[in-house]
Amino acid sequence: MIQRIEQAHALYCRLTGQRLSLRFDRERLWCELFLAGFTEADVQRVIRYLQREIREGRRNVGSLKLSNLLQLDRFEEDLNISRVQLYAAKAPKPAQAAAVPPPTPEQNEAARLRALQFLAKFRADHGL
Repeated sequence: MIQRIEQAHALYCRLTGQRLSLRFDRERLWCELFLAGFTEADVQRVIRYLQREIREGRRNVGSLKLSNLLQLDRFEEDLNISRVQLYAAKAPKPAQAAAVPPPTPEQNEAARLRALQFLAKFRADHGL
């Protein structure tokens, strides 16, 4: 168990860029985490999740403190949230008209000329 704790602690330090000594109280927290059934992969997943949340401004950097990270209830909640997959609502299928290609420059010019002719006729008909 001590080798597993040392490896997990080294992983934590590497992922967070910290240098923390592995004292008895920290060993105990790591031991409790592993005895609760969590793995090193879980630790890495939660750290990556928290780092992403911190970057996006949704979490405080204090959530990466080892004493906060290794609280079993918080760790379990963060692990479960990191696994949640949110799906965007499916967009409705586009209408058939959306499949029509955009007009060519020639078509745009022809439409512009028709609009000018319509405008000239309107002005003439209404004495403008």
